Order: sequence, then structure tokens, then C-alpha cells
Amino acid sequence: MVTMTRGNRTLEEEKVFKDPVHRYIHVRDELIWELIGTKEFQRLRRIRQLGTTFLTFHGAEHTRFNHSLGVYEITRRIIDVFTGRPFWRDDDRLLCLSAALLHDIGHGPFSHSFEKVFDTDHEWWTRKIIVGNTEVNEVLRRIGDDFPQQVADVIEKTHPNKLVVSMISSQIDADRMDYLQRDAFYTGVSYGHFDMERILRVMRPTEEQAVIKYTGMHAVEDYIMSRYQMYWQVYFHPVTRSAEVILSKILQRVKALRNCRYPFKQPPSHFEGFFNEELSLDTYLQLDESVILYYFHMWEEEEDAILKDLCGRFMNRRLFKYVEFDQHFVMNEWLRLQELFQKAGKDPDYYLVIDSSSDLPYDFYRPGEEEERIPIHLLMPDNKLRELSRESDIVEAISGKKRTDHKLYYPAEWLDTPGHEQEKQQIKDILHAHPGKIETEF
Repeated sequence: MVTMTRGNRTLEEEKVFKDPVHRYIHVRDELIWELIGTKEFQRLRRIRQLGTTFLTFHGAEHTRFNHSLGVYEITRRIIDVFTGRPFWRDDDRLLCLSAALLHDIGHGPFSHSFEKVFDTDHEWWTRKIIVGNTEVNEVLRRIGDDFPQQVADVIEKTHPNKLVVSMISSQIDADRMDYLQRDAFYTGVSYGHFDMERILRVMRPTEEQAVIKYTGMHAVEDYIMSRYQMYWQVYFHPVTRSAEVILSKILQRVKALRNCRYPFKQPPSHFEGFFNEELSLDTYLQLDESVILYYFHMWEEEEDAILKDLCGRFMNRRLFKYVEFDQHFVMNEWLRLQELFQKAGKDPDYYLVIDSSSDLPYDFYRPGEEEERIPIHLLMPDNKLRELSRESDIVEAISGKKRTDHKLYYPAEWLDTPGHEQEKQQIKDILHAHPGKIETEF
């Protein structure tokens, strides 16, 4: 039997996806099933969730498609917990599920590395896909003409329904709960595991956000520590960062060569919109990681020595090595290092790279800060709300503390090749004279 809900129909037979993290992903709404079938959503099968991490953890081949389905499934389970409780409106169900499913649809190939070089923003493209001339927009408009904009507003965190926004984007949301578990599963590490079932059972709706019953505090502590470990053991892994550095330098080199009219054997035709700053939605959606890797493979045969070398390094995993350093000290030697690289025949713009990573495991909003973070609140026995770090000694100890480290990447094997021995020895002396340290900023 088919029932109607705000223009949506319930499928006559539930669809399920077998999932290694959540066991099954259940689809009961025709709207969600049709969104999954759109070409824009199917494109996410060709965008890896963790970018270049597959070069560090060989199992990390999962995609934004996997993750988006997982976020949808967690959101669906949260709604099951919220249904019938105060502050939850069933009319918001489809809005919430659609935003969960589509929250990452604007990601490009190798996500953040690509964005840095071409100055793009996946969140902007997400909104563009949802409200533009796309199959996704056509499906969403069947619910109502304003429905695509509402979904985009939830993802942009401008929708007036703060509860729905918090379910998709906060410091304990469906997005984070999926990617921590999913990334841990596919990388084979144990850091990202926490008791999600417990957290979902004790999650409650309020007018402003989803909160956690006080009895679930320890499960939330475990979740936050899992996130902290995943960032430093997986997401900021130095080998992954080396691959990202080379990827960025390839794209930077292509951009520079194109601007000086270099005669490519394989012209970067799929990148023209980025170069001309006249990028259409159709052109953006044509790019995925299979296309990028095709170009990298072809550019291994280019005449330009830098592009050829960098592409060969990426495709064959001949990555840069690194040293950790005190950034302030190395900056004093930076010009000298660049000069020595130039004299020894290596362009420092492509072969001497500083990369910094930082993470704030948990924080709450402080007046005057630019970024307003949605903190985690506990629902106390007296029905009052308390911010998590006020009750948890563990969370208080790390709240507001940003950890940052700096690494200098370079082609170590080149320093041992014949030629320019004097300059190369001086480079080695500078790089290894003062062992680096990881800095912690409070």
C-alpha cells in the first residue's frame, strides 16, 4: 500500500543496502531512493572518502557514497528515537533525511587538496547542486518548490530549525559518528570505535539541539577520545600528508604550465573551467578521481621534468620524506634552504614544502570568537542542560586546546644522488641540525 507524506510516497517494499559498519541501511521513502539514483549522487562512488589516505592505509578505498548512506542511516535511527518526544516534529523527517544524505554531494576529487589549488569550496558546490538545474533538484522539488532551498539551508547551517541542523552538523552529529567508525573500519585501526548504540539510545531532542542524557556521558567521552586519536593517527598521518603535498604540487604545476602556454601532450581540457574561472556546474560534475588519475598517468610521459616526476611519484608511491621541526627556527633558515635547493637543481616551489596540521578535539562557544561551535549538552536528572566539559573531567582536560604540528617535506633520496654534493650536504645539515617538536597551542 502506498501512503503519502508531504508529497513523498513510502516504497511498497523496503530497500536495504548491506553495510559493513551499520549492517543494513534501510530506505523506506521513495524520495530517498530516487535521490540515491540521481547521477550527482552516483558520482560520489568515484570520490574517495579519505582522499590520498589509500596510499598509507591500503584498505581506505571507501567512498563518499558509502559515507553519505551511513550518515543517512544514523540520522534515520536518531529520528526513530526522537519520534513521539517533545520538540520533534514528524514534518521535519524528510528534510532531515535529505540533508543527511546530500551533505557531501559537492565534494570534488581528492577534496581538500583540489580545493586549495583551485580555490573552490565543496560546501558552495553542494548548495549549487541542490538548488541548481540537476536531477537532485528535480527530485527534491516533488516535495515542494521551496524544499531544495530548505535542504541547502540545513547543510549551510542557516535553517531556523536548529535541532535539525545539529543532527547533521555539530560536535556530536550523524556525520562524525559515521566517518569515525567507517574510516576506522576501512583503515583497519581500532581508534575510531565507540558505543554508538548507547549514544543513540540516550540522545534527546530539544528546541535548540540534540542533547545527551547524563547517563550517557561516558559513551560521549569515549566518542571524543576516539575522534582525537583518529585525527592524529589517521587523518593527519605524515605519509598521507606527503601524498597530499605531491598531489597539490602536480595541480599547481599544471596550472603554471598552462598559464605559460606549455604544449601538453595531454592537454588538461577538463581543467579549463578552473583556469578560466568560468566553471559551470556541469563541468565541475565531470571531474572525479578516475578522471584525475587518468591525467596523472598520461602526464608521466610529458616533457616537463617537474610534472613528469611529480606524477610518477604519486602514481607509483614514491613520496617525499619529512622532518618535524620548530616552525620558528626553520623559518630563519628558509631562504637559505630555498637557495641551496635552487643551486642543486631542484625547484623549491615544488620540492620543499611546509605542511601544518591542527585539530581542536572539543570546544564550546566563547563570546567574541569567529566560529560558533555547537557544544554538547547533557540532560541532567533535574531536566536542566549542562555543557559537557562542566561535568566531564576528561573533556574539560582537552576542551579548547588546539594541537598543531609542522612538517617539512622534501625528496630525501635525491640528496644521496651524485652531483651538487656540497649543497646537498648543507641541506642535510640544516634539516637535521635541530630535531623538531610537536607544538601544542592553548
